[in-house]
Amino acid sequence: MEKQDLINNRHIELIEKKLYNLLSQPTKCETLLSAMQYSTLDGGKRIRPRFTIATGILSSADLDASVTIGCAIELIHCFSLIHDDLPIMDNDDLRRGRPTNHKVYGDAVALLSGDALHALCFEILSSPDLQISDRAKIDIINLISQAIGLQGMVGGQTIDWLSTGKTLTLAQLQEMHLLKTGALLKASILGGYLAGKDANSEQFKLLDFIAEKIGLLFQIVDDIIDTTEDTITLGKTANKDLLNNKATYVNILGLERAQQIANDLHSEIKGLIQAHKNSEQLAYLADCVYYRNS
Repeated sequence: MEKQDLINNRHIELIEKKLYNLLSQPTKCETLLSAMQYSTLDGGKRIRPRFTIATGILSSADLDASVTIGCAIELIHCFSLIHDDLPIMDNDDLRRGRPTNHKVYGDAVALLSGDALHALCFEILSSPDLQISDRAKIDIINLISQAIGLQGMVGGQTIDWLSTGKTLTLAQLQEMHLLKTGALLKASILGGYLAGKDANSEQFKLLDFIAEKIGLLFQIVDDIIDTTEDTITLGKTANKDLLNNKATYVNILGLERAQQIANDLHSEIKGLIQAHKNSEQLAYLADCVYYRNS
């Protein structure tokens, strides 16, 4: 096994352990906690916390702090999936190869479990147990808040919802996904970097540029594999966007052109990452985004 594979596997172990501990707190509402655990401790790819750890390496961040920040962001991601799958939104029955949260716990508990994961993220980030500077905490909380609100994930999801059945230009599609998918992914990349004592504005700006391109690559690949892979491989309903009459890179550009753009983006990202020292894990994760099939 390659060195980066071993490092990646170790990071995933740390992420899974941290998520388990975060969701093992005593409660008077076992059903709510069970629903939170169901959609979080279910074997996701953990790409966001893995990015947080990788960029924390660039700024000499404490590993446990990077893992904690990454897991807080992963809770936001899981909450967004629960809400996306609800009948009032995408109405999906399958997520990560299992019935979606609302199919197991009902719509109301699913909605509330997403709300609770959202709140838990900021409880973790503001806790004195997170051993980073107060300035870094404020910056990271602000970064994530922007990434998930009006100017980020929720704004992008709203545009997506209102655009159902409409014809979008490539520029409109790109803008929507920079908010809906790219903003939280960017926050995971930049949040890890901000946690370190060696973080500086020049490297932050370059990472910000790289993060936007990684977010775009992630979504293009997502649209490609939604077309080329089956439901079992994806762990969710294949061709869901097509079934819901939503615009994708594939139905705007065609499969071959979308694949070419993804290839070019991947090459550009790898070239940009090389400008950073200790960036092997970041480059490895860029490959994971590009070569994934689920």
